[in-house]
Amino acid sequence: QVQLVESGGGLVQPGGSLRLSCAASGTIFSIMDMGWYRQAPGKQRELVAGITSGGSTNYADSVKGRFTISRDNAQRTVYLQMNSLKPEDPALYSCTLIRAIPRPWGQGTQVTVSS
Repeated sequence: QVQLVESGGGLVQPGGSLRLSCAASGTIFSIMDMGWYRQAPGKQRELVAGITSGGSTNYADSVKGRFTISRDNAQRTVYLQMNSLKPEDPALYSCTLIRAIPRPWGQGTQVTVSS
């Protein structure tokens, strides 16, 4: 059974940075395409960034140039470095195995941007 545990969220001022982590267990992490999603109140969950098993990345237009997704296969962890955070970035951020059916989800980590 796949388990995902996200951490690293918190309160940050506009323009600030956070680094999110997602630790995975119960799967062969190194061959999995991983993704970070976010869901704000009243909005649908959206893909923020994805990374393939080979390290190729893709980003939502809204975060390009500000967010960076990376992975450490030895640590079975995927990261999301978020810089220049904006008022529209607050949400519950969750990671998942993009190609799994159904996708497993962790509890998520809350990101709040406020001055």
